[in-house]
Amino acid sequence: MTDVVVTDVTDTQRFEGRTPDGELLGVVAYERRGDDVVLTHTEVDPDAEGHGIGTALVRQTLDALRAQGSRVVPQCPFVRAFVESHDEYGDMVIDR
Repeated sequence: MTDVVVTDVTDTQRFEGRTPDGELLGVVAYERRGDDVVLTHTEVDPDAEGHGIGTALVRQTLDALRAQGSRVVPQCPFVRAFVESHDEYGDMVIDR
């Protein structure tokens, strides 16, 4: 698996996953609603698919949001499937 460095790019409301040398691998788009964050879409570069990039991207996104004290609405099917199979993030999820 390629190392993924995830950064919250607030200007575009998305978390970006990049290689250590800066190549964009994928994004998790979001909308802030107060302290809550709606995770709307996850996208991984087709050339990077199948290498765990999406999983690393979502995990680091959720970890960053937990550190901020945010709760999440996993509107994106990929994020929803991830949190459903990782109980350690269940306390962060709210449904709307």
